[in-house]
Amino acid sequence: MTTSVDRAFVKQFEREVHEAYQRVGSKLRPTIRSKGNVKGVSTTFQKVGKGTAGTKVRHGEVPVMNLDHEPMECILYDYYAGEWIDKLDELKMNIDERSIVSNAGAYALGRKTDELIIGALETAEQVAGSEANGLDRDKVLEAFEILGTNDVPDDGQRYAIVGWRQWSDLLSIEEFASADYVGPGDLPWNGTQAKRWLGTLWMPHSGLPLSGGQRQCFWYHKTAVGHASGADVETDITWHGDRAAHFVNSMMSQGAVLIDPTGVVAMPSAES
Repeated sequence: MTTSVDRAFVKQFEREVHEAYQRVGSKLRPTIRSKGNVKGVSTTFQKVGKGTAGTKVRHGEVPVMNLDHEPMECILYDYYAGEWIDKLDELKMNIDERSIVSNAGAYALGRKTDELIIGALETAEQVAGSEANGLDRDKVLEAFEILGTNDVPDDGQRYAIVGWRQWSDLLSIEEFASADYVGPGDLPWNGTQAKRWLGTLWMPHSGLPLSGGQRQCFWYHKTAVGHASGADVETDITWHGDRAAHFVNSMMSQGAVLIDPTGVVAMPSAES
């Protein structure tokens, strides 16, 4: 980077990209296990099995649970989002224009983060309901039963992500949308499109896979999926005299992996 680059501009732009990513980048990263500052090309999440309690005789040895520990490797990949900013355009820039460019990079990297997490969710094999139906009450209750049968904790850390068409399907379910069931404070019509129902935070997401008229929706526990970051969003700005422009490059190194398949249920739903 040459001295022709405006240092104040660079620092402010870097800060804005980082803040934008934290604010609007990824919807799903807070809903799963996340590990930062990873060194190397991969990291490991531990999947811990169920323990069994037992009795002991007086002065006897305490029984050991012999927990099964299975390491799940998470590979990190590098991603970039670049943009050219013409030097003469810089002279005309105001804070709003700079925010637009910084938000665009943050959104792009945020979508990639969610894409990695959704890719990990797709590897789960548990499926609820028929693919021929939309996201109806029976499908939701079947997924609810699967999670309960698998002893997935009902501890406020369950999440469900659905497509916008499926969000409309949920709004037709009285138990989901009526204040008589969920109370006025948890109605899905208030503010941000996310709400708690059946001990789960439900959210619509535009990035879920759609194939053959089937939208893949997922219900999962926070501990079932892992996300690793070797480098959170960073920004580099360099001057290119041959183009009379700065090149703004936002980048990150991240990955995601399915840790516990029993904690994820897919809810494929018809979408025409």
